[in-house]
Amino acid sequence: MRNWLAISVVVILLDQLTKGWVQSAFAFGEHRSVTAFLDLVLFYNAGAAFSFLANAGGWQRIFFSVFALIASGIIVHLLRKHPGRKLFCLALSLILGGALGNLWDRVMLGHVVDFLYFHYHAYYWPAFNVADSAITLGAALLLWDGLKKPDR
Repeated sequence: MRNWLAISVVVILLDQLTKGWVQSAFAFGEHRSVTAFLDLVLFYNAGAAFSFLANAGGWQRIFFSVFALIASGIIVHLLRKHPGRKLFCLALSLILGGALGNLWDRVMLGHVVDFLYFHYHAYYWPAFNVADSAITLGAALLLWDGLKKPDR
């Protein structure tokens, strides 16, 4: 259990360190090109993934915070219940770290800090952060774990 929680803590630390750096180095909305397909930016997201419900009037902050807390409790329970399922627990640890990283922003700042902005010519993917990346990777690993043959 300790190792899985340590992975979550590493995700939270990386998330907060990168967000802190971006907030100290960028003005809101500032873009800096890194490659032909990646910009670093400073955006704030009051909603969820892809700014879902960002303009909902403020109730979404409490909703997503409570959701993250409930999901975190369920994840910790599942980590305790299935300690031997390594891929499953890795996936849950990544999701837990990402959820708590974004929860910290919501509680302390009132919004989530996003800074990775991928694009192809005039087509832009919504900005995201390390926590979002960990959640996405964790979800993909959960799918992979669910689709692979069970050990006999």
